Amino acid sequence: MPPIVSVREAVKEYALGKTIVRALDRVDLNVEPGEFISIAGPSGSGKTTLLNLIGCVDTVTSGTVMVGGHDTKHLSDRDLTNLRLNQIGFIFQSFNLVSVLNVFQNVEFPLLLQRKLSSKQRRKRVEQLLDDVGLADHIRHRPNELSGGQRQRVAIARALVTRPQIVLADEPTANLDSVTGQNIIDLMKAMNQHEKTTFIFSTHDVKVMTHANAVVRLQDGRVLDRVAPSQLSNSKPEGSA
Repeated sequence: MPPIVSVREAVKEYALGKTIVRALDRVDLNVEPGEFISIAGPSGSGKTTLLNLIGCVDTVTSGTVMVGGHDTKHLSDRDLTNLRLNQIGFIFQSFNLVSVLNVFQNVEFPLLLQRKLSSKQRRKRVEQLLDDVGLADHIRHRPNELSGGQRQRVAIARALVTRPQIVLADEPTANLDSVTGQNIIDLMKAMNQHEKTTFIFSTHDVKVMTHANAVVRLQDGRVLDRVAPSQLSNSKPEGSA
């Protein structure tokens, strides 16, 4: 079976005034279907940039990013939109919730765009997920009425609601207390095991990393190595605490 994500010689550069900043430098990465992988590294190492490339939020300067067998650099805007909608769930650090929609509507929104489920089916799936993330009592609240942790849980439910093949999560537990964070990881792990959903997440949290099948460590835009979580305490990247 081919990798569900294959990154080859990926370079991503940004222009800051007259300066060119290389955020990723010839990155190679294979992710097999059903893996539960953590992307680790210090701030500025390229974790979010890599997730954005895999999530079709951005495109490479050079190199190749294959997602579900598709070369993302050569897809049209419509095809990229369809790929994101039907195969990828993305949990952003900044939540990206729609302020005028309540909790239920924010989570339901991707299902409305897909046009695959009836109203009754959508309601059942949304309510179940909101119960799973502990927000059943906040279903009619709007984002500005929620704490940061609650907004993060809404974003997680929205990413999972379409049952995507791939879920990308940028620091999914960063705004959560330890108990809620553990509950979210348990939910993600259950989805990974029962539905074979592929998870790729970035984190600074060693407790989160220990749940991964493998940890891919970045530094200065390059892949240092790919290790088992059990190896983390014995092998730290340069410059890490």
